[in-house]
Amino acid sequence: MVTHFISVSPFSAFLAIVLGLFLSVSAFAQDVQNLVASQREVITSVEQQVDKLAAQVNDQVTDDAKLVDVRVELERLARELFDASLAFRPRLTEVNTRLEQLGAPRGEGEPAEPEEVTAERTRLLDEKASFNVLIGDAERLSVRISGVIDKIAQMRRDLFARTLSRRYDITAALGTDVLGEFTQELGKVYKTVSAWVSFTVKYRLKPLLGAGFLAVLAALCLQFGGRRLFGDFVKPDLADENPTYLSRLSVALFSTLVPSASFAVFLASSYYFLDYFRLLRVDIAPLLWAFFTVIILVYFVYKLARAILAPRMANWRLLPVRTDAARWLVVLATLTAAVTGFDHFMDQVYLQLNSQLSLTVASSLVATVVVGLLVMLIGGVRPLNDVEGRPRHWPMKFRYLLFLMGGVIIAAALLGYIGFARFISQQVVVTGAIVATMYIGFLTSGAITTEGAFAKSWLARKLERYSAFDDTTLDQIGLGLGMLINVLVVVMGVPLILLQWGFRWADLTAWGYRMAGPIQIGSLSFSVIGILTGILVFILGYFFTRWFQGWLDGSVMSRSRMDSGVRNSIRTGVGYVGLVLAGLIGVSAAGINLSNLALVAGALSLGIGFGLQNIVSNFVSGLILLAERPFKAGDWIVAGGVSGTVRKISVRATEIETFQRQTVILPNSELINAAVGNWTHRNKLGRVEIPIGVGYASDARRVHQILLDIAKSHPMVLRNPEPFVLFAGFGASSLDFEVRVYLSDITTQVTVQNDIRFAILEAFAEEGIEIPFPQQDVHVRSGKLEIDTGAQAAKETAKPVANEHAVEPQPSEAGKRRRRKIDPE
Repeated sequence: MVTHFISVSPFSAFLAIVLGLFLSVSAFAQDVQNLVASQREVITSVEQQVDKLAAQVNDQVTDDAKLVDVRVELERLARELFDASLAFRPRLTEVNTRLEQLGAPRGEGEPAEPEEVTAERTRLLDEKASFNVLIGDAERLSVRISGVIDKIAQMRRDLFARTLSRRYDITAALGTDVLGEFTQELGKVYKTVSAWVSFTVKYRLKPLLGAGFLAVLAALCLQFGGRRLFGDFVKPDLADENPTYLSRLSVALFSTLVPSASFAVFLASSYYFLDYFRLLRVDIAPLLWAFFTVIILVYFVYKLARAILAPRMANWRLLPVRTDAARWLVVLATLTAAVTGFDHFMDQVYLQLNSQLSLTVASSLVATVVVGLLVMLIGGVRPLNDVEGRPRHWPMKFRYLLFLMGGVIIAAALLGYIGFARFISQQVVVTGAIVATMYIGFLTSGAITTEGAFAKSWLARKLERYSAFDDTTLDQIGLGLGMLINVLVVVMGVPLILLQWGFRWADLTAWGYRMAGPIQIGSLSFSVIGILTGILVFILGYFFTRWFQGWLDGSVMSRSRMDSGVRNSIRTGVGYVGLVLAGLIGVSAAGINLSNLALVAGALSLGIGFGLQNIVSNFVSGLILLAERPFKAGDWIVAGGVSGTVRKISVRATEIETFQRQTVILPNSELINAAVGNWTHRNKLGRVEIPIGVGYASDARRVHQILLDIAKSHPMVLRNPEPFVLFAGFGASSLDFEVRVYLSDITTQVTVQNDIRFAILEAFAEEGIEIPFPQQDVHVRSGKLEIDTGAQAAKETAKPVANEHAVEPQPSEAGKRRRRKIDPE
């Protein structure tokens, strides 16, 4: 039975292996077929939709909005088609790699290759051919989509040109019956609106009140929130007689934006909630939306003119104009916006009621001529003062520009180019208001970024309530805030201007899709939106890390009575870990695949190996110091010739403050590779040695007892370990002793040494104990001067003197104590 098992087992294993390979190959082939089938369905579906959209383009030659919608849909299909073609790239790369490994087929005269290799090559070539067919179909369809998009762009340009260049016959618009038709149309509008209001109040009062309440609530939230956040900027300070230029700019900007945004939110919310509660009829909705748009436009222009000209507060005025001229200019600017808005509203009315073309031409003719006259009146105002204080006109170039624009509007309207006249008048009012607001925003940004300006602002005072900032930090915050204001001004202002110049939201959406689309550089794929997102995520991660460091150090570790050095190490480590995580998350949010940076990493490794060795060595040494903590911030260390207190440990270098208050930046690698003495490693306990010498005639045991009593009597000297006095040896001119005491805080050694030395001097003076100093004996032999020192001099004096005139001089100021220099440490 065992023999049977042994004979069958290898065959069974072989069958299992073959069966497994067959099943895996079959499953892989099935996956490939599914991939090809699914992507073929996607490409076929896209082609069908493109056919429908191409047919719609020919039917919407005169409708710009429909053409834009078709273009947006085509852009979406193009992205879908691009994604479908990308689905084949990983497998196609594998197929090409495998074919390179198999090599070319054997030629004639060469040994035949195994059948398995031939079958594998054939299968891979068939698979590659099927992929290439689908990729070719996708590329062909993509070219077709691009052609349709280009056709739409050309049709829209032609439509815009025809709208501006079309000439109308204004003689019919000037007829006497036009006024009667205008009155009839207004009557129709009144009846329509009154019937809707009557029905809504009578039968749908609760939804109407609910919509109004929610709209008011939304507007109040923005209004009060804006006033709380920008309270000092919404209204000028009447007590400030000489406000700064930054204050005037800020008040002008926020006193325009906050109320206008609140009013716009109220009207937009009203429209949204009326539509949400199904209170709007098909004939009312366009009229109500046009009316709300006009109201917002007029209100915004009015608030902007008052903010810039400040007719009642000359000290808060941005332009140096006279008070009477400021009031007149506010009225003219508001009237210009009102007339332009009325023309837009009546155009929607005529479109909704299917009115005659002559009525539309007549209303636009009157409105554009009035706008042109108002622009010329603005140019004719004398708002400035000359040297003698008399009123004078605007600067010549600006005044002639206003006259030119007003004249062009009037001339174009009277010549029948109503579309062109309306376009110019709308740009004068709407685009002019947007550009003026953007200009104030740029001026505000420039004023904030001026050196020292932000430190005097209201926002800086708010920030200083929560944390102390120095002038440099506030200046850097001002630079960042100025850049942020510039970005917001461009992001908000440019799209609004483009909308006024004939573009639509769908165009902006399509551009956004293109910016958000991937940019391929070799195997690296990224997008502009992704890069900006990654930068934003990194900035948020950076500030979160700083906040977490402060919270951990101030709220958690400060309560645990943890050593300051440990707290500094933990805080530093958390900071570096947070920055690394923020960087990795930011790169991931940017859509950059880190595996594609292998080449860059290899280049960096090469650079590190050659040019950055010291930097990397210091970096790694800093990490080791933070991890092992052989010393910490606050420790007294001795490293080479540097002795001082550790102030900061960074990943590159350690900051040491010497006792002379000199800051030494020491690379971390030197602290790792060399011996470092730490006086306060685990505690501040340390021993101090004080050497002292006495004369040979002194009682050594009495000296020993005196020194021991002095050491024990000092209050800062520890009792355990107890003080010790060492009889160090016999010196050249003294008996040498050494006082050894232990201190609980070694940093107080200078004070203790001074106290003990003074006590020794006083005690020795009372006991009559002499502290010797080196002496010299002078001998004159046969006219030759010789100087001997120490014991040698004593021996020479004991010998007979040959010269009777030999003199042994006495040292001056005998017994005078020699001064000792005190170590500042």
